Amino acid sequence: MNYTLHQLQIFLKVVKTQSVTKASEELHLTQPAVSIQLKNFQDQFDIPLTEVVGRRLYVTDFGNEIAEVAEKIINQVEAINFKTMAYKGQLTGRLKISIVSTGKYIMPFFLADFIKEHSGIELQMDVTNKSGVISSLEKNEVDFALVSVLPTTLNIEKLDLLQNKLYLVSDSKTDFKDATDLNEIFKEIPLIYREKGSGTRQTMERFIERNAVIIQKKMELTSNEAVKQAVIAGLGCSIMPLIGIKNELSNQELQIIPFKGLPIKTTWSLIWLKGKKHGPVAAALLDYMHKEKDNIVKEKFNWYENY
Repeated sequence: MNYTLHQLQIFLKVVKTQSVTKASEELHLTQPAVSIQLKNFQDQFDIPLTEVVGRRLYVTDFGNEIAEVAEKIINQVEAINFKTMAYKGQLTGRLKISIVSTGKYIMPFFLADFIKEHSGIELQMDVTNKSGVISSLEKNEVDFALVSVLPTTLNIEKLDLLQNKLYLVSDSKTDFKDATDLNEIFKEIPLIYREKGSGTRQTMERFIERNAVIIQKKMELTSNEAVKQAVIAGLGCSIMPLIGIKNELSNQELQIIPFKGLPIKTTWSLIWLKGKKHGPVAAALLDYMHKEKDNIVKEKFNWYENY
Protein backbone atom coordinates (compact mmCIF):
# COMPACT_ATOMS: atom_id res chain seq x y z
CA MET A 1 0.00 0.00 0.00
CA ASN A 2 1.15 3.47 -0.83
CA TYR A 3 -1.50 5.91 0.41
CA THR A 4 -0.61 9.48 1.30
CA LEU A 5 -1.40 11.69 4.26
CA HIS A 6 -3.41 13.87 1.87
CA GLN A 7 -5.56 10.89 0.91
CA LEU A 8 -6.16 10.05 4.57
CA GLN A 9 -7.26 13.62 5.24
CA ILE A 10 -9.64 13.61 2.28
CA PHE A 11 -11.12 10.21 3.17
CA LEU A 12 -11.65 11.27 6.78
CA LYS A 13 -13.43 14.44 5.68
CA VAL A 14 -15.67 12.45 3.34
CA VAL A 15 -16.55 10.11 6.21
CA LYS A 16 -17.36 12.98 8.56
CA THR A 17 -19.47 14.90 6.04
CA GLN A 18 -20.97 11.82 4.34
CA SER A 19 -20.59 13.73 1.09
CA VAL A 20 -17.91 14.30 -1.56
CA THR A 21 -19.43 17.72 -2.30
CA LYS A 22 -19.38 18.87 1.33
CA ALA A 23 -15.89 17.46 1.83
CA SER A 24 -14.61 19.39 -1.19
CA GLU A 25 -16.16 22.61 0.14
CA GLU A 26 -14.64 22.22 3.60
CA LEU A 27 -11.23 21.27 2.18
CA HIS A 28 -11.37 24.09 -0.41
CA LEU A 29 -10.78 21.60 -3.22
CA THR A 30 -12.73 20.91 -6.40
CA GLN A 31 -15.17 18.02 -6.32
CA PRO A 32 -13.29 16.11 -9.07
CA ALA A 33 -10.04 16.43 -7.10
CA VAL A 34 -11.67 14.89 -4.02
CA SER A 35 -13.29 12.14 -6.10
CA ILE A 36 -9.97 11.22 -7.75
CA GLN A 37 -8.10 11.03 -4.44
CA LEU A 38 -10.93 9.03 -2.87
CA LYS A 39 -10.78 6.56 -5.77
CA ASN A 40 -6.98 6.30 -5.56
CA PHE A 41 -7.28 5.57 -1.85
CA GLN A 42 -10.06 3.00 -2.41
CA ASP A 43 -8.02 1.22 -5.11
CA GLN A 44 -5.54 0.16 -2.43
CA PHE A 45 -8.16 -1.95 -0.65
CA ASP A 46 -10.00 -5.06 -1.82
CA ILE A 47 -12.94 -4.26 0.46
CA PRO A 48 -15.19 -1.24 -0.30
CA LEU A 49 -14.77 1.80 1.93
CA THR A 50 -17.91 3.53 0.68
CA GLU A 51 -20.95 2.72 -1.40
CA VAL A 52 -23.51 4.83 -3.21
CA VAL A 53 -27.18 3.88 -2.87
CA GLY A 54 -29.45 6.01 -5.02
CA ARG A 55 -27.54 9.28 -5.00
CA ARG A 56 -26.41 9.07 -1.39
CA LEU A 57 -22.95 8.05 -0.19
CA TYR A 58 -22.65 5.58 2.68
CA VAL A 59 -19.51 4.55 4.55
CA THR A 60 -19.15 0.79 5.03
CA ASP A 61 -18.26 -0.81 8.36
CA PHE A 62 -14.78 -1.43 7.01
CA GLY A 63 -14.59 2.21 5.89
CA ASN A 64 -15.49 3.40 9.38
CA GLU A 65 -12.73 1.24 10.88
CA ILE A 66 -10.20 2.65 8.42
CA ALA A 67 -11.44 6.18 9.25
CA GLU A 68 -10.73 5.60 12.95
CA VAL A 69 -7.16 4.56 12.16
CA ALA A 70 -6.76 7.46 9.71
CA GLU A 71 -7.81 9.94 12.39
CA LYS A 72 -5.22 8.52 14.82
CA ILE A 73 -2.50 8.79 12.17
CA ILE A 74 -3.41 12.41 11.35
CA ASN A 75 -3.52 13.31 15.05
CA GLN A 76 -0.07 11.79 15.57
CA VAL A 77 1.36 13.72 12.61
CA GLU A 78 -0.13 16.94 14.00
CA ALA A 79 1.32 16.09 17.42
CA ILE A 80 4.77 15.84 15.82
CA ASN A 81 4.33 19.31 14.31
CA PHE A 82 3.09 20.76 17.59
CA LYS A 83 5.95 19.22 19.58
CA THR A 84 8.49 20.59 17.10
CA MET A 85 7.11 24.11 17.48
CA ALA A 86 6.82 23.76 21.26
CA TYR A 87 10.49 22.76 21.39
CA LYS A 88 11.21 26.10 19.74
CA GLY A 89 9.34 27.88 22.55
CA GLN A 90 6.10 28.54 20.66
CA LEU A 91 2.63 28.03 22.12
CA THR A 92 1.18 25.24 20.00
CA GLY A 93 -1.83 22.98 19.89
CA ARG A 94 -5.43 22.80 18.78
CA LEU A 95 -8.11 25.18 20.06
CA LYS A 96 -11.68 23.92 19.66
CA ILE A 97 -14.59 26.32 20.00
CA SER A 98 -18.26 25.78 19.18
CA ILE A 99 -20.37 28.90 18.62
CA VAL A 100 -24.01 29.64 17.89
CA SER A 101 -24.57 30.93 14.36
CA THR A 102 -24.87 34.63 15.25
CA GLY A 103 -21.63 34.31 17.20
CA LYS A 104 -19.74 34.39 13.90
CA TYR A 105 -20.13 38.17 14.03
CA ILE A 106 -18.42 38.27 17.44
CA MET A 107 -15.95 35.49 18.16
CA PRO A 108 -13.43 36.21 15.36
CA PHE A 109 -12.80 39.70 16.80
CA PHE A 110 -11.97 38.24 20.22
CA LEU A 111 -9.65 35.63 18.70
CA ALA A 112 -7.84 37.55 15.93
CA ASP A 113 -4.93 39.11 17.83
CA PHE A 114 -4.45 36.03 20.01
CA ILE A 115 -4.18 33.74 16.98
CA LYS A 116 -1.87 36.19 15.18
CA GLU A 117 0.40 36.29 18.22
CA HIS A 118 0.58 32.48 18.45
CA SER A 119 0.93 31.14 14.91
CA GLY A 120 1.41 27.59 16.19
CA ILE A 121 -2.23 27.33 17.27
CA GLU A 122 -4.65 25.47 15.04
CA LEU A 123 -8.15 26.88 15.44
CA GLN A 124 -11.20 24.69 14.89
CA MET A 125 -14.40 26.73 15.22
CA ASP A 126 -17.73 25.02 14.60
CA VAL A 127 -20.68 27.30 13.81
CA THR A 128 -24.06 25.70 14.56
CA ASN A 129 -27.26 26.33 16.51
CA LYS A 130 -27.57 26.32 20.30
CA SER A 131 -28.55 22.63 20.48
CA GLY A 132 -25.44 21.63 18.54
CA VAL A 133 -23.22 23.85 20.68
CA ILE A 134 -24.56 22.42 23.94
CA SER A 135 -24.22 18.87 22.61
CA SER A 136 -20.53 19.35 21.75
CA LEU A 137 -19.90 20.95 25.13
CA GLU A 138 -21.73 18.17 26.98
CA LYS A 139 -19.63 15.54 25.18
CA ASN A 140 -16.48 17.48 26.09
CA GLU A 141 -15.58 17.75 22.40
CA VAL A 142 -14.59 21.43 22.63
CA ASP A 143 -12.60 23.71 24.91
CA PHE A 144 -15.16 26.52 24.90
CA ALA A 145 -18.56 27.47 23.56
CA LEU A 146 -20.07 30.87 22.80
CA VAL A 147 -23.77 31.32 23.62
CA SER A 148 -26.22 34.13 24.29
CA VAL A 149 -28.59 31.95 26.35
CA LEU A 150 -26.92 29.93 29.11
CA PRO A 151 -27.72 26.21 29.24
CA THR A 152 -29.70 25.08 32.26
CA THR A 153 -28.77 21.40 32.04
CA LEU A 154 -24.99 21.73 32.38
CA ASN A 155 -22.73 22.75 35.24
CA ILE A 156 -20.61 25.45 33.61
CA GLU A 157 -18.29 28.37 34.21
CA LYS A 158 -18.47 31.50 32.09
CA LEU A 159 -16.82 34.72 31.01
CA ASP A 160 -19.22 37.44 29.84
CA LEU A 161 -18.00 39.18 26.68
CA LEU A 162 -20.65 41.47 25.19
CA GLN A 163 -24.28 42.44 25.64
CA ASN A 164 -26.64 40.95 23.06
CA LYS A 165 -29.50 43.19 21.87
CA LEU A 166 -32.42 41.85 19.87
CA TYR A 167 -34.77 44.19 18.00
CA LEU A 168 -37.93 43.74 15.96
CA VAL A 169 -36.91 44.52 12.37
CA SER A 170 -38.59 44.72 8.98
CA ASP A 171 -37.74 45.77 5.46
CA SER A 172 -37.23 49.51 5.06
CA LYS A 173 -40.26 50.06 2.79
CA THR A 174 -43.07 49.10 5.18
CA ASP A 175 -44.54 51.98 7.21
CA PHE A 176 -45.21 51.22 10.88
CA LYS A 177 -45.87 54.77 12.11
CA ASP A 178 -49.54 54.08 12.89
CA ALA A 179 -48.90 50.72 14.54
CA THR A 180 -49.32 50.91 18.31
CA ASP A 181 -49.55 47.24 19.23
CA LEU A 182 -47.55 44.15 18.26
CA ASN A 183 -50.75 42.14 17.83
CA GLU A 184 -51.85 44.70 15.25
CA ILE A 185 -48.64 44.20 13.28
CA PHE A 186 -48.81 40.43 13.32
CA LYS A 187 -52.42 40.26 12.12
CA GLU A 188 -51.18 40.78 8.58
CA ILE A 189 -47.41 40.39 8.64
CA PRO A 190 -45.76 37.00 9.33
CA LEU A 191 -43.20 36.64 12.08
CA ILE A 192 -40.11 34.81 10.84
CA TYR A 193 -38.58 32.37 13.34
CA ARG A 194 -35.27 30.59 13.51
CA GLU A 195 -35.43 26.80 13.73
CA LYS A 196 -36.08 24.92 16.98
CA GLY A 197 -32.87 24.60 18.94
CA SER A 198 -31.80 28.17 18.17
CA GLY A 199 -31.02 30.49 21.07
CA THR A 200 -32.52 33.43 19.16
CA ARG A 201 -35.78 31.52 18.75
CA GLN A 202 -35.81 30.65 22.44
CA THR A 203 -35.38 34.33 23.35
CA MET A 204 -38.10 35.35 20.87
CA GLU A 205 -40.58 32.83 22.23
CA ARG A 206 -40.01 33.98 25.81
CA PHE A 207 -40.67 37.59 24.77
CA ILE A 208 -43.83 36.66 22.86
CA GLU A 209 -45.18 34.61 25.75
CA ARG A 210 -44.33 37.26 28.36
CA ASN A 211 -46.08 39.97 26.35
CA ALA A 212 -49.07 37.83 25.32
CA VAL A 213 -48.43 38.49 21.62
CA ILE A 214 -50.66 36.50 19.26
CA ILE A 215 -48.88 35.37 16.12
CA GLN A 216 -51.35 34.87 13.26
CA LYS A 217 -48.81 33.92 10.57
CA LYS A 218 -45.31 32.59 10.90
CA MET A 219 -42.41 31.16 8.94
CA GLU A 220 -39.41 29.12 10.05
CA LEU A 221 -35.94 29.39 8.49
CA THR A 222 -32.78 27.55 9.47
CA SER A 223 -30.14 30.28 9.61
CA ASN A 224 -29.79 33.87 10.73
CA GLU A 225 -28.67 34.87 7.22
CA ALA A 226 -31.77 33.26 5.67
CA VAL A 227 -34.02 35.13 8.12
CA LYS A 228 -32.26 38.40 7.32
CA GLN A 229 -32.64 38.00 3.58
CA ALA A 230 -36.30 37.04 3.96
CA VAL A 231 -36.97 40.19 6.01
CA ILE A 232 -35.14 42.38 3.48
CA ALA A 233 -37.26 40.83 0.72
CA GLY A 234 -40.43 41.80 2.59
CA LEU A 235 -41.60 38.31 3.55
CA GLY A 236 -42.19 39.33 7.17
CA CYS A 237 -40.68 40.70 10.37
CA SER A 238 -38.34 39.06 12.83
CA ILE A 239 -36.70 39.65 16.18
CA MET A 240 -33.00 39.64 15.36
CA PRO A 241 -29.69 40.22 17.14
CA LEU A 242 -28.32 43.69 16.41
CA ILE A 243 -24.82 42.28 15.97
CA GLY A 244 -25.78 40.60 12.68
CA ILE A 245 -27.63 43.45 10.96
CA LYS A 246 -25.26 46.42 11.29
CA ASN A 247 -24.59 46.80 7.56
CA GLU A 248 -28.23 46.33 6.57
CA LEU A 249 -29.32 49.06 8.99
CA SER A 250 -26.61 51.39 7.68
CA ASN A 251 -27.62 50.66 4.08
CA GLN A 252 -31.29 51.17 5.00
CA GLU A 253 -32.22 47.69 3.82
CA LEU A 254 -33.69 47.03 7.27
CA GLN A 255 -35.39 49.20 9.87
CA ILE A 256 -35.89 48.76 13.60
CA ILE A 257 -39.54 48.88 14.70
CA PRO A 258 -39.51 50.55 18.15
CA PHE A 259 -41.76 49.03 20.81
CA LYS A 260 -41.86 48.98 24.58
CA GLY A 261 -39.91 46.04 25.95
CA LEU A 262 -37.44 46.04 23.07
CA PRO A 263 -34.60 45.51 22.65
CA ILE A 264 -34.44 42.19 24.44
CA LYS A 265 -31.09 42.05 26.21
CA THR A 266 -29.04 38.94 26.89
CA THR A 267 -25.27 38.43 27.17
CA TRP A 268 -22.77 36.77 24.89
CA SER A 269 -20.74 34.47 27.15
CA LEU A 270 -17.78 32.19 26.64
CA ILE A 271 -18.60 29.02 28.60
CA TRP A 272 -16.89 25.76 29.51
CA LEU A 273 -17.62 22.74 31.68
CA LYS A 274 -17.09 23.41 35.38
CA GLY A 275 -13.91 21.79 36.59
CA LYS A 276 -12.52 21.27 33.08
CA LYS A 277 -8.72 21.05 33.03
CA HIS A 278 -7.64 23.36 30.25
CA GLY A 279 -4.61 22.57 28.16
CA PRO A 280 -1.90 25.22 27.61
CA VAL A 281 -3.63 26.78 24.58
CA ALA A 282 -7.09 27.00 26.15
CA ALA A 283 -5.63 28.33 29.42
CA ALA A 284 -3.65 30.97 27.52
CA LEU A 285 -6.77 32.07 25.63
CA LEU A 286 -8.77 32.37 28.84
CA ASP A 287 -6.04 34.49 30.42
CA TYR A 288 -5.93 36.67 27.29
CA MET A 289 -9.72 37.10 27.30
CA HIS A 290 -9.78 38.19 30.94
CA LYS A 291 -7.14 40.84 30.22
CA GLU A 292 -8.24 42.08 26.81
CA LYS A 293 -12.01 41.63 26.45
CA ASP A 294 -12.91 45.16 27.57
CA ASN A 295 -10.39 46.68 25.14
CA ILE A 296 -11.72 44.50 22.30
CA VAL A 297 -15.31 45.56 23.02
CA LYS A 298 -14.28 49.23 23.09
CA GLU A 299 -12.27 48.99 19.88
CA LYS A 300 -14.36 46.62 17.74
CA PHE A 301 -17.91 47.20 18.98
CA ASN A 302 -18.01 50.92 19.77
CA TRP A 303 -20.85 51.34 17.20
CA TYR A 304 -23.00 49.13 19.39
CA GLU A 305 -23.72 51.91 21.85
CA ASN A 306 -25.52 53.97 19.21
CA TYR A 307 -28.51 51.62 19.33
